[in-house]
Amino acid sequence: MFDFFKKKPVEIAPPNPQPSAEPTTEVVPVSASEPAVEEKPEAVEKVSFSQRLKQGLSKTRQQLGSQLNSLFGGGKIDADTYEELETILLTSDIGVAATQRLLESLKKRVKRENLEDTSALKQALKAELLAVLTPLEKPLQTNTHAPFVIMLAGVNGAGKTTTIGKLAKLFQAQGNSVLIAAGDTFRAAAREQLQVWGERNNVTVIASEGGDPAAVIFDAVNSAIAKKIDIVIADTAGRLPTQMHLMDEIKKVQRVIGKALPDAPHEILLVIDANTGQNAVSQVKAFDDALGVTGLVLSKLDGTAKGGVIAAIAEARPIPIRYIGIGEAIDDLRPFSAQEFTDALFD
Repeated sequence: MFDFFKKKPVEIAPPNPQPSAEPTTEVVPVSASEPAVEEKPEAVEKVSFSQRLKQGLSKTRQQLGSQLNSLFGGGKIDADTYEELETILLTSDIGVAATQRLLESLKKRVKRENLEDTSALKQALKAELLAVLTPLEKPLQTNTHAPFVIMLAGVNGAGKTTTIGKLAKLFQAQGNSVLIAAGDTFRAAAREQLQVWGERNNVTVIASEGGDPAAVIFDAVNSAIAKKIDIVIADTAGRLPTQMHLMDEIKKVQRVIGKALPDAPHEILLVIDANTGQNAVSQVKAFDDALGVTGLVLSKLDGTAKGGVIAAIAEARPIPIRYIGIGEAIDDLRPFSAQEFTDALFD
């Protein structure tokens, strides 16, 4: 299927000899003579990211907003108002703990500002949600190490491969050189998919036909050191957090990266599919306990009405949300902005 990739095996010599049983990785460079992967034609009229974000969150906004509009239509604020609001927040996947926090803060604001009519609750609720999400807005800084090594984790289907391609494009736009390590040696076609993304972004992909994913990523880090690459993006095999033997395998990858480069990986990004709703909270807890997750990517927000889970994550495990994905286009992955996200939910 991917005959246009002309692969030339290149032996990479790491500083410390590796066991002979480990497979030799291959560098898959991108040649100017190779046919480019066909890109989707760009729309004639460009839409701002804020507008795309609003469009992407339309399902969540309809789920939350349509119910809130009826509640905030006017009338006295009383116990029934808060009870109905609690139901709306819970059915929008905001979660029990985050809902209770929002309600308590909202009641204090209503008392402090002497709010009496439900029509005043919309802006008050928006302000309280913004206060919950703002601590998660911490953009990723990749200039602290050279190379800066990012390890991605997540369950199968979360969108890791697509996220890697979009991250590569984003980092290149910032003037960085990028190398991708195809560490998912288990899933069929994972390697080929990353090679396609490498072709799209003119990025070298370090890959192997199979074997130890840790060895692939070890070689990729050493290659990046030798070639003075700015950023290494390391893919790992998708796994369920309940599969402890597989979680142990990803811990091994983390340790091996540290052997190739002290203090690496410098960022452990967990990719979460927003469609999973409250299950996303369980994934964050499990992967964080195992790896010490330093950042989150919330993908597929454009296809779900469960975008409210971001508040549940903020309450349960306030790990910075580095990026959100709101579409399939290569530039539909952007740094998380609490203000833009909140505006898109309510306006």
